[in-house]
Amino acid sequence: MEDFASGRSPVTATGDADEADLARARAGDDAAFSRLVEPLRRELHAHCYRMLGSTHDADDALQDALLRAWRGMARFEGRSTLRTWLYTVATRTCLDVAQARGKRALPVDLGPSSERAVLDGNAPLADVAWLGPYPDAGLTDSPADPGARYEQREAVELAFVAALQHLPGNQRAALLLFEVLGFSAGEIATIMDTSTTSVNSALARARKIVAERVPSRSQQRTLRQVGDARVREIVTRYATALQRGDADVLVSLLTEDVTWSMPPLPHWYHGIEAVTDFAVQVPMTRCPSWRYLVTSANGQPTVAFYVGIDSAGPHVAWSITVLTLRGEHITELTSFLSPDHFAPFGLPASLP
Repeated sequence: MEDFASGRSPVTATGDADEADLARARAGDDAAFSRLVEPLRRELHAHCYRMLGSTHDADDALQDALLRAWRGMARFEGRSTLRTWLYTVATRTCLDVAQARGKRALPVDLGPSSERAVLDGNAPLADVAWLGPYPDAGLTDSPADPGARYEQREAVELAFVAALQHLPGNQRAALLLFEVLGFSAGEIATIMDTSTTSVNSALARARKIVAERVPSRSQQRTLRQVGDARVREIVTRYATALQRGDADVLVSLLTEDVTWSMPPLPHWYHGIEAVTDFAVQVPMTRCPSWRYLVTSANGQPTVAFYVGIDSAGPHVAWSITVLTLRGEHITELTSFLSPDHFAPFGLPASLP
């Protein structure tokens, strides 16, 4: 992966960047470089998240990648588009991070579900790299490449990003560059400093693993079918049921095979009986007071929950809960427990 900043790609430059700013950036003009990068920053950040499964890791990787690109700008020869070159730098940076840190996980990856609410012995696991949520505000309105095969929000859905974590780094990168971003196998071979044959082999293996783990119907298709108004109603009823301790309403919203997981807690629940027992025993009983804000993460409806010691006092950030729907019922609840997740969503750290 050496000489990644040379811009040596077999594709011809398409004039996607302003030539004057390119010349200035090569000469060391930081403002010109920033102007060139800014239109691509959000999609590059989303790519880093897909590669690494963490908004915070994506922040660091993108910062590192842009620093590498800036330092290598004088060697960018324009044999590829600036976008292709920046994806080369970002992808290789993410591969370095992934190799050093390993894959990110969800509780379902660590062991079997619990049949009853675990009240003791469910301490957070600090030695696991956990998958994190991604704020939809970080997504551009449409994929930058018109040949992209996945809609952008489909490509950050939790099931897809979680499935990517089961792929070796090279397969993960190849699949994202081909299926999500529309690069050709030849371009990917250059980006990853390998052969086209190796890229095609990596793609075949990656597709097989992802197909086994990702539902055939995406959340985007489900949400469009259900409709925005009905989705908002489902989300509001769920959040209000939890806030009021109304187990009957909560149960009416769930599928029989619903799952609920809460990284970084290792225990998770599968089936309506286990999920109901957990809901009644823990959030509806042991947490004195709830407030919530509706948001969106990973292209899916999401609730930001805040907990307080009583209804009159302040409520502090507690979890970002991403909902997965099957038809008009909730089939997965993934509650990311940490106030650290709130800032990327532009959410307050507390509510009155």
